[in-house]
Amino acid sequence: MTAPRPTLTLVLPIYNEEDVIPELHGRLQAFLGTLMLDVEVLFVNDGSRDRSMELLRGLAADDPRYRVLSFSRNFGHQAAITAGMDYARGAAVVVMDGDLQDPPEVVLEMVARWREGYDVVYGRRRSRAGETWFKVVTARWFYRLFALMIPIEVPLDAGDFRLMSRRVVVALRELREAHRFVRGMVAWVGFKQTDVPYDRPGRYAGETKYPLRKMIRFALDGITSFSILPLRFSTYLGVAMSTASVGIVVWALLSKYVLQRTVPGWTFIVVLVAIFASVQLLMIGILGEYVGRIYEEVKRRPLYIVADTVNAPPAGDDD
Repeated sequence: MTAPRPTLTLVLPIYNEEDVIPELHGRLQAFLGTLMLDVEVLFVNDGSRDRSMELLRGLAADDPRYRVLSFSRNFGHQAAITAGMDYARGAAVVVMDGDLQDPPEVVLEMVARWREGYDVVYGRRRSRAGETWFKVVTARWFYRLFALMIPIEVPLDAGDFRLMSRRVVVALRELREAHRFVRGMVAWVGFKQTDVPYDRPGRYAGETKYPLRKMIRFALDGITSFSILPLRFSTYLGVAMSTASVGIVVWALLSKYVLQRTVPGWTFIVVLVAIFASVQLLMIGILGEYVGRIYEEVKRRPLYIVADTVNAPPAGDDD
């Protein structure tokens, strides 16, 4: 007999959070007591190298509402979110970080908006405590640049902290691209969406799991997954630089035949460099980003591999 579906599933990706998990457990216990709903909490251990899985296993042994998936290695935050949605059984699913920067108490407001008929309720950050000015500024301008480059409307100043109805989650399960930008995918599937503003606190403990290198890669995944504008930009840039090179060619010819201030072979070299070298590497780099993503997609490898589970149902449980 199939177990009844819970009303709400909380999906929490976990990566090296042994210092946070005890406090997270305490906050969750207090929060779940106020929800008055049938809730399951699905932790996705993304290949942690510390005691995170040991702690999660102990918590799940004491509380049947806690379920745990553990990856065979670190597959990344977006893959962990995907696994959570694949295994979530709730009528609504909330994705939230396990570092307590997404306050559980905000979920109460999300549930209220869901009951009003919204399929997606995303948290919109009013402030971001504990983060450097560089990260705040770059994140702010990335979302605005991203919004200009893509044909769909992605909410500004919103991360992956959001509630999704069952039909949104089922729709997202059909999207299996390797380079994932989940917040963009949620916008792409559509349905009725709204926001809940909140103040994002700093991490309770530990260090950010998104250093500059990962932030850049994540931004590239978002842009290349939803926009071909960089390809068009390379074309426009090539045309602009070719037009500008005409002026350089004229100048080189005048220098040789009118001013006669050149050495043999100089004009030929300048013309070639002006026409070809100015944009070549940039265009190749942009093409390489897209070709690389095509290469990853055609291999059709699984997005993640689950090595261990605790209290977890089968994936894709929609009975």
